[in-house]
Amino acid sequence: HHCHAANNAARPYKVQKTMGDFDEEDEEGVAGIGSYEGGRDPNTQERHGKGRAELKNGDVYDGEYQNGKRHGEGVYRFKNRSRYEGFYAENVKAGQGKFWYPDGSIYDGNWAADIPEGMGKYTYPNGDTYEGDWVAGLKEGDGVYTYATTGVKYEGEWKGGKMEGQGTYVFDGHKYAGAFTEDQPLGDGRFQFNHGAEQEGRFVVKSSEDDAPTKAKWVGGAVQNADSEEGAENN
Repeated sequence: HHCHAANNAARPYKVQKTMGDFDEEDEEGVAGIGSYEGGRDPNTQERHGKGRAELKNGDVYDGEYQNGKRHGEGVYRFKNRSRYEGFYAENVKAGQGKFWYPDGSIYDGNWAADIPEGMGKYTYPNGDTYEGDWVAGLKEGDGVYTYATTGVKYEGEWKGGKMEGQGTYVFDGHKYAGAFTEDQPLGDGRFQFNHGAEQEGRFVVKSSEDDAPTKAKWVGGAVQNADSEEGAENN
C-alpha cells in the first residue's frame, strides 16, 4: 500500500479556481439616475451617514456613507445575485467582509483595496475550502486546502495562488511531507504512516517524449518501521 500512497500524493489534486471579483458601480456623476434615501451632509449635500441607494444598473447598496462615498459597514447586492456584506473605505471593500459569488462560492475574510488581502476563508461550489493567507486576491503565504470529496488536506505554503514551497498532504492513515511546486509534490519528501512506518524519497519528473502533462514519479527508499528501530536501540 506504500506505493499506492505515493501515487495518490503525486496525482496533482485539482485546486479549484477562485471567482474573479465584481466591482461595485461608482455612484459619482449619476445624479438623477437611480435613487437614494438617507443622510446627507447639511453643508455639501453629499451622502453622509446611513443610506440606501438603488443604482441605475440594478445594484442596491444599503449602508454607511462618508463624504459621498461608501464608507463604513454596508451590504451591496449586485443584480447578478452576488452580494457583499462588510466594510468599505472610500467606495472600496476594505476590512472584514463576506462575498457571495454567483457560482455559489463564498469568501469570508479580510479585504484591502477591493480584493482579498490578509486572512480569509474561501468555500468553493464543490465544497472544497481554502483557509489562510491572501495577497492581492491570491492564495499566498500559509494556508490549508481541504478537498471535500476525499477529506484530504494540504497544509503548507502557497505562492501566486498555487501550492509552492514546503507542505504536507494529510490522508486518512498516512501523510506526505515535502516540497511542492506548481500545485504538486516535487523533490525530497517523506511518507509517514499512522502505524509508525516512514519512507523517505523524492518525487522526480521523468522526461516524456510526447506532449503528455509532466507527472512526478515517487522514488522511495526502504520503509523504516519506527517500532523495530526503537527495539534495536534498547538491546
